[in-house]
Amino acid sequence: MFKDLFQKKRKYATIPSERLGSDPLPAEGDRPKREIPEGLMNKCSRCGSIQYSKELEKNLKVCSSCGHHMRLNAMERIRMTVDEGSFIEYDEELVSVDPLSFPGYASKLEQQKMKSGLREAVVTGEGLVGGFPAVLAVMSFDFFSGSMGSVVGEKITRAIETATEKRLPLVIFSTSGGARMQESILSLMQMAKTSAALARLDEQGGLFISVITDPTTGGVSASFAMLGDIIMAEPGAVFGFAGRIVIEQTIRQKLPDDFQTAEFNLQHGQLDMVVHRKEMRATLSKLLEMHSPKGGV
Repeated sequence: MFKDLFQKKRKYATIPSERLGSDPLPAEGDRPKREIPEGLMNKCSRCGSIQYSKELEKNLKVCSSCGHHMRLNAMERIRMTVDEGSFIEYDEELVSVDPLSFPGYASKLEQQKMKSGLREAVVTGEGLVGGFPAVLAVMSFDFFSGSMGSVVGEKITRAIETATEKRLPLVIFSTSGGARMQESILSLMQMAKTSAALARLDEQGGLFISVITDPTTGGVSASFAMLGDIIMAEPGAVFGFAGRIVIEQTIRQKLPDDFQTAEFNLQHGQLDMVVHRKEMRATLSKLLEMHSPKGGV
């Protein structure tokens, strides 16, 4: 009895051949693949999770799985920071040329414009943040890796000078791979020029808030990015001068896993605070309110 119980055969339903049709089922490799529209999904570079682009935009490009802050271009950053309809751009007509006739530089500039949709690696202007006026300079890593050439330095310097003249607070969002090598010494001179302009702003009692985003390295980190009255960064943002590999090869030591991250720099006194992207606008608004003699407008 028990033998019949455990060896009882399963019953299968049969489908008449006429219902199957005459065409055989396609092989696995022959089945048509469903095409996913480009840009519909995004993959987190840190944890690998797949997310709908629209949902990611709603979450300010912060991974909902691991909290990784993905990079933003300048215009995305401005839309997230400035009150709607209040931003007035400065010096939009300023664009880089090829002062040293560096091979291939002119064509690369055109490629970067088409790829990024920007005219340069920084956008400057003024607007309201939570109702408080400020001058802003927002760098974009997707234009020539945010490298600082003559025009980047000039636009930032003009923004600093405008903030000084109008007695408005200055906010700079930094992200950069360093000086733009195609402009050689002309690029390096921007470090001194921007720093001198900030010194004049400081002499007039102006407020400068420096916001570090991922990554901020090279000449930008060695000049205006570290001269803020208040220096903050987004979580996980890489911030330093030389790259990790260069430093390890120089000192011949293994660096900590979190070396040059925002959290590491905060722990070692290089930053005043680390602020989540969702809290950035509110934090800036509060700081501007604290330093505003007249209150909101």
